[in-house]
Amino acid sequence: MARSLRIEYPGAYYHITSRGNERKAIFKNKGDRKNFLLYLKSAYLRYGAIVHVFCLMNNHYHLLLETPKGNLSQIMQHINGAYTTYYNIKHKRSGHLFQGRYKAILVGQGQIFHRDSYQ
Repeated sequence: MARSLRIEYPGAYYHITSRGNERKAIFKNKGDRKNFLLYLKSAYLRYGAIVHVFCLMNNHYHLLLETPKGNLSQIMQHINGAYTTYYNIKHKRSGHLFQGRYKAILVGQGQIFHRDSYQ
């Protein structure tokens, strides 16, 4: 059965999660976390991705990601692909780092309300 297509459009907000293959750690130290955050920054610079919130756990991560250009697939290919390459070289390993496909739950579009909106 074919994978379902992702819903992508400009201004969408997604809750993104991706877990380590076999539920293994994807961050072994502070340096790994720092490098992952650098890939989030480069996703902003290259593709316009806006990360509103992130949570890095030992074996997975969560992002609240906005895609002003509607290019979620490009953004996630960059983040997961670049980080996997870094991690595999750094830790002298090969193969998949992430378990299956990242999960992207569409949570909204347009502006998300925050406390300054109510004044």
